[in-house]
Amino acid sequence: MLDEEKGVDARLQAIKAAIRVVPHFPKPGIMFNDITTLLLRPKVFKDAVEIFVDRYRDMSISAVAGVEARGFIFGPSIALALGAKFIPLRKPKKLPGEVISESYVLEYGTDSLEMHVGAVQPGERVIVIDDLVATGGTLCAAIKLLERASADVVECACLIGLPKFKGGCWLNGKPVFVLVDCRQ
Repeated sequence: MLDEEKGVDARLQAIKAAIRVVPHFPKPGIMFNDITTLLLRPKVFKDAVEIFVDRYRDMSISAVAGVEARGFIFGPSIALALGAKFIPLRKPKKLPGEVISESYVLEYGTDSLEMHVGAVQPGERVIVIDDLVATGGTLCAAIKLLERASADVVECACLIGLPKFKGGCWLNGKPVFVLVDCRQ
């Protein structure tokens, strides 16, 4: 689906155009990239999922780990299309039963992700999905959490990323795949 004149995938152009930028949300100075407008456009939403599926189809992925909360929007669809299981990586105290946890630093404080014990088996090939990568802290915590369970994290994938993440960035030794750059 390349635009012959520009050499650009028209689906990526539509995805980027469907993301609304909300200035000063959730606090002054933040330019929030809102994916809810993309979700209201079924064809664009489907195209985004299909691009991820096409990328991972032949990589023997056994699990897709989605980061709460917006990684839950894309992750299950990608997992189903790949014939893989979906692993929710949740904020603290959201999962019943035994969990393992990984903390990470935020701009003002810390947070952590949790995963059920036994959700992933040693050696399983996993991709981590989230909607946006800005600093990489959440994705790094996800990678560490999965690797503590002896998973083979193949790649992190995000719909949106700061320009520094577009075109070949790595976190914790793992590649990061980004569909479109953040709009400011």
